[in-house]
Amino acid sequence: MNDLAALDAVLALPGVTDVLINGPGEVWMDRGQGLEPVALDLGDAARVRALAVALAARGGRRLDDAEPVADARLPDGTRLHAVLPPVADGCALVSLRRPPPRAPDLATLVAAGTVPAELADVLRGLVTARVPLLATGATGVGKTTLVSSLLGLVDPAERIVLIEEAGELVPDHPHVVRLIERRPNVEGAGGVGLARLVREALRMRPDRVVLGECRGVELREVLAAANTGHRGGMSTLHADAATAVPARLGALGAMAGIPPRRLAEDVVHAFQVVLHLVRDERRRIAQVGRLEAQGARLVVRVALEADASGGCAYGPAWRGLVELAGFAREAA
Repeated sequence: MNDLAALDAVLALPGVTDVLINGPGEVWMDRGQGLEPVALDLGDAARVRALAVALAARGGRRLDDAEPVADARLPDGTRLHAVLPPVADGCALVSLRRPPPRAPDLATLVAAGTVPAELADVLRGLVTARVPLLATGATGVGKTTLVSSLLGLVDPAERIVLIEEAGELVPDHPHVVRLIERRPNVEGAGGVGLARLVREALRMRPDRVVLGECRGVELREVLAAANTGHRGGMSTLHADAATAVPARLGALGAMAGIPPRRLAEDVVHAFQVVLHLVRDERRRIAQVGRLEAQGARLVVRVALEADASGGCAYGPAWRGLVELAGFAREAA
C-alpha cells in the first residue's frame, strides 16, 4: 500500500475528523476524544514531503520551494494545509480536516450533548424567524458542524449562498450554492478574496448569505449585506468566550476601517445571537448571548450557560432570546 492509500485508510476510519502529520513517524488523528497516535510509518522526511506534494496536487494546488505553503480542498471535501521546509522546521507538516458527508440534524446534536435540550426549540425558532447567528469558539469545537445543522432547518424554498475559504459547510438543504476563495498565484495575480465573493453573492438572488468564517476585512461586506435586507445569515468566529466576541469583532472592524459606533450599530443587525462552543468531554454549546450596542460599544448579554454535565443556568437575556424565536416562554 502506498503512502496516499495508507493515509486514505486512516481518514476513512469511523469518526475521524482530523489527521496531522508532524514527521515520518509522527502521525496523529482525532476521533472526537482528542488526539491519538496512528501507527503509520512514512519512512523519512523525503517521503513525507512527497506525500504533501501529492496531496496538494490532488487539490489542484502547487507545493514546492517557490510556494512552500498550500491550502486546498481535496476532491472528497477534505481540507488540506501543508507546509514545506524551511518554513516548516525539518520536515513537511500536513494537516487534514475531514468534514462529515452530511451535517447531523439538530436532534442528533441534542442526543450527543452538543446542544442543550432546553435550547433546541429556541434554535429552530431563531432560524425560522431569520435571526442572524454567530457560532464562536476555538478551532475544532464544532462551529462549522453547528452552522451546517442549523442551515438544514431553513425553509427548503429559500436559496442559501455559502462563501468559504475552503468548502467545509455541508447543510442538508435542497438549494445551496457555494463560492470558494481563490488565493493569488506566485506572481500575486488571480486571487478572488472573501470580500469580493460576498459582493458577488448579493448578485445571485440569495435568501440567506452565509460566511464560513469571519476573519478579516470581509466583515465590512457582510455587515453591508445584513443591513440591506439579507436577513438570517450565519457565520463563525474564533473567540475564547461569548463575552470576548465584541473585542474580536472590534479588531476585525478596525482592519476593515469601520468606525466603532457604526460597527456596533451594524453588528447588532448582522449577528444578533452568539452561540459559543467549547470542547471538554465533548463538543458542546457552553454559552448563548445577545449582541447589543451601547453607544459605540458592543456588549454580549448572557442568555444561557450550560455546564459539562448538561445543566443550564439562564441569564438576563434569556427572555428576549425566546421572544426573538417567537415564543412567550420565560426563564426557568
